[in-house]
Amino acid sequence: MSILDRIHYPSDLKQLPSTDLPEVARALRDEILVQVGKTGGHLGASLGAVELTLALHYVFEAPRDQIVWDVGHQAYGHKIITGRRERFSTLRQRHGISGFPKRDESEYDTFGVAHASTAISAALGMAVARDLNHEDYKVVAVVGDGALTGGMAFEALNNAGVQKKDLIVVLNDNRMSISHNVGALHRYLTQITSGKVYNHLQADVWELLGHLPRGAGRARRIARKIKESIKTLVVPGVIFEELGFRYFGPVDGHNVEFLVQTFQHIKDLNGPILVHAITQKGKGYPFTENDPFCAHGVTRYDKVPGDIPAKKGAPSYTGVYGKTILEMAKGDERIVAITAAMPDNTGLTEFARVLPERMFDVGIAEQHGVTFAAGLAARGMIPMVTIYSTFLQRAYDQIIHDVAIQNLPVRFVLDRGGIVGEDGPTHHGAFDLSYLRLIPNVVIMAPKDENELRHMLKTMVDYDQGPIALRFPRGEGAGVALDAQLAPIPIGKAEVLGEGRDVVFVAIGAMVRPAVAAAEILRGRGIDAGVVNARFVKPLDTEVLDRVAAGDAFVFTVEDNALAGGFGSAVNEHWVARGYDAGSLKNLGLPDRFIEHGDRDGLMAELALDAAGLVKSALEVVGASRGNVRSIAS
Repeated sequence: MSILDRIHYPSDLKQLPSTDLPEVARALRDEILVQVGKTGGHLGASLGAVELTLALHYVFEAPRDQIVWDVGHQAYGHKIITGRRERFSTLRQRHGISGFPKRDESEYDTFGVAHASTAISAALGMAVARDLNHEDYKVVAVVGDGALTGGMAFEALNNAGVQKKDLIVVLNDNRMSISHNVGALHRYLTQITSGKVYNHLQADVWELLGHLPRGAGRARRIARKIKESIKTLVVPGVIFEELGFRYFGPVDGHNVEFLVQTFQHIKDLNGPILVHAITQKGKGYPFTENDPFCAHGVTRYDKVPGDIPAKKGAPSYTGVYGKTILEMAKGDERIVAITAAMPDNTGLTEFARVLPERMFDVGIAEQHGVTFAAGLAARGMIPMVTIYSTFLQRAYDQIIHDVAIQNLPVRFVLDRGGIVGEDGPTHHGAFDLSYLRLIPNVVIMAPKDENELRHMLKTMVDYDQGPIALRFPRGEGAGVALDAQLAPIPIGKAEVLGEGRDVVFVAIGAMVRPAVAAAEILRGRGIDAGVVNARFVKPLDTEVLDRVAAGDAFVFTVEDNALAGGFGSAVNEHWVARGYDAGSLKNLGLPDRFIEHGDRDGLMAELALDAAGLVKSALEVVGASRGNVRSIAS
């Protein structure tokens, strides 16, 4: 019997002596390892935060006390001990529990998160609300060191230091976000962790100040000057205390009993507090400790630790992008790559190894990354801004103000466009076609397969008339042959893959393949169906659209983007402007709601955006008498 069998909620945890917590930590790690092996998920961060999770729930009174997890990668242990152990096997599965904290899933999930650097802002808002409502509870933000590379975190620290509310920030410093952390702050934190002399001396000075009588003003002033001198001599900068936080640390983030003592000591102190805990990503198992990149986000693996299956099949879009851009950069010294703390997951690891002087990881700072790219473009460089679709949303003003208004040729490469699957609504690239399309000067394209991706990259590099964006989906390509020679695609030119007298699918990007499959099924049932690979969302190929509209076929636009403002909306606008029959056009895409997590193929089927769903939509128009829906869909 596992000790976890006695723990259903934090109240059960509090019944144990603190000396039992190391045993709980071991059991919790085993539970996470086994269950994530069945579902996949963010393994390393949660293994590294086990002791922090237990100590926080042991000392604080959640859910009355508000614990806010930044990003949420590290919150699996939190979910298990807050009433969700029995459902943990459904992690990231359709209708199961989310891979991130989610307010409507549990009262213990005080704030929904999945993007970095938000927790301190949210926690400060909760602390202010508490005081305005004359309530009495604690607010704790658990923030990774990677999140502190995001400007929003520093905006929140700055404001919290001014407001001086009772707020505790726990810095979970594992020296990594998804990839190795970068920048001056990372170096600063590393230097702090070696400043043990300072921390011992600081504790002595605080103790001295506590014992001095209140009337001993001169002695207190001297002691404070000594403390400031210690900071100057031993620690290279005291950024957190200068921002108004009382700093405690660094402490061993895996010594759960000491963490409990630390939190008990500081929980009733007034004002902003920062506890700096040093942890190891993937703590507890050799394969996760030694390969934290692999263990950050894993697919299903066998029960034997470390037996993560190798990926098979066609190369991923991300991998093809990385190889192609490196190939091109070797022949053009103007090409530079920019990523926001994710060189590994955006295919740029080899680029960084081969051309380190032209690879720029700006940290979790998408806003800075975009404007940094604008500066590069202004001086003749070719910046490839490589960021997940959902993360580029964070730099929207910079795209408009710093790039598009000046018509600078910044190249935006949006990985994870469309439905991404198990990470859910915070990570689906559901809005990029819409949010980019409305910006003047921006060209937008999406490839039907990995070979077309390569040619579109050539198109981007050659295009110097303004900003241009390319989006592609998560996962494997179509497995097509890759052309050795790259050729630019004429801007705004679509590709007609097949004429159709009854139905025509005008599809963009990843939706071309299911459209082609649907057309084949329909033709097998006597329905003449054609497909147009639009390739460009902006500008549209109006010549091809006019030709399609002139025929008798019913036209479907197909996209894995929000229907509102997306590719279909662009076609609608052209349709109306030309005076074509609106009754002969229908848009298929993502509905006006947030799409929950689940297997990507299953989600696309639910959304009727797989081949069977497109067939069904066509039959509803052409007439079910032309074919049987069930037999076709099967």
